[in-house]
Amino acid sequence: MSGTDATPDPPAAEPTYARPAQAEPSQAGPSHVGPSQAGPSHVGSSSAGSSSAVLAATGPSHVGSSSAGSSSAVLAATGPSYAARASARLAAGALRVFLVVAALFWLLPTLGLLLSSLLSPTDLNNGGWWQVLTAPSRLTADNYERLLANDTITGSLLSTFAIAVPTTLLVVTLGAFAGYAFAWLEFPGRDWLFLIVVGLLVVPVQVALIPVSELFGAIGLFETTAGVVLFHTAFGLPFAVFLLRNFFAEIPRELLEAARLDGAGELRLFARVVLPLGAPAIASLGIFQFLWVWNDMLVALVFADSAHPPVTVALQQQVRQFGNNIDVLAPGAFLSMAVPLVVFFAFQRQFVSGVMAGAIK
Repeated sequence: MSGTDATPDPPAAEPTYARPAQAEPSQAGPSHVGPSQAGPSHVGSSSAGSSSAVLAATGPSHVGSSSAGSSSAVLAATGPSYAARASARLAAGALRVFLVVAALFWLLPTLGLLLSSLLSPTDLNNGGWWQVLTAPSRLTADNYERLLANDTITGSLLSTFAIAVPTTLLVVTLGAFAGYAFAWLEFPGRDWLFLIVVGLLVVPVQVALIPVSELFGAIGLFETTAGVVLFHTAFGLPFAVFLLRNFFAEIPRELLEAARLDGAGELRLFARVVLPLGAPAIASLGIFQFLWVWNDMLVALVFADSAHPPVTVALQQQVRQFGNNIDVLAPGAFLSMAVPLVVFFAFQRQFVSGVMAGAIK
């Protein structure tokens, strides 16, 4: 009997060793307990456990809002509504129309001058240039034929080119050298000299007319093309140096130091590195300077040769001597305005790049 009583003792000890083995998963925390190990509360409720697991995965904010979530997903996929897109297109169309109308108003004087230059003096006296809209057959090129036969106007165009082109080249060349020197070369008094150059920007041209006239008269440059070129160059250099110095100063120092380590001297560095990078600013400066000299009348009226005046002075003389000489004035004025427009549109990309340089990093 004692042997039989001793045999069932080992099975009775099995639950004591099985309990710790079953309790090990509970040490991972309640979030990792499966439905079968969660205890008696989940027994017999497998569907409830699966639904609760789904709800737990989706989060409490999505419970009972499946339709709202699907609609928001559809809206996110389709983008803005049709009304928003239509309003945006309408606003863009209205902006384009406004810009076109503003451009037409800006070009209206130029268009009127062109049509006036293509009308005979009789038609111009009988009505304005807008009569071409109803009678385009009145357009003629006789005015331009008479203009080319007028030696004063044709000579004045050549004189204007002889003044504007050298002045632009001198201002751009000297301004580029001085701008590079003020930006990257170390020499005594550099900052003070640059302040003097900036101060010269505010000096008006009218202040220098009388003293420079006396100086040019003493050295024999009064009423010469060279005198006009020198005067425009002197008054164009301060702005050129100021503009190009600020542009060249934005060039990375590491790039210049790398070129110097490769053995490049200052002139080679200026020609191979600085000038290509500064091409937009140089082109903008050239356009500005050419337009200023071409459209100038005050300096040309004082210093230019009266026998070979620029086109602005020649047109002014035509108005004074022949007040009704509209068949010469209209085409001459249009040609004097057409040349700057051609120069601007030819270098429009460089001009915009130079103006926007430094605005966007």
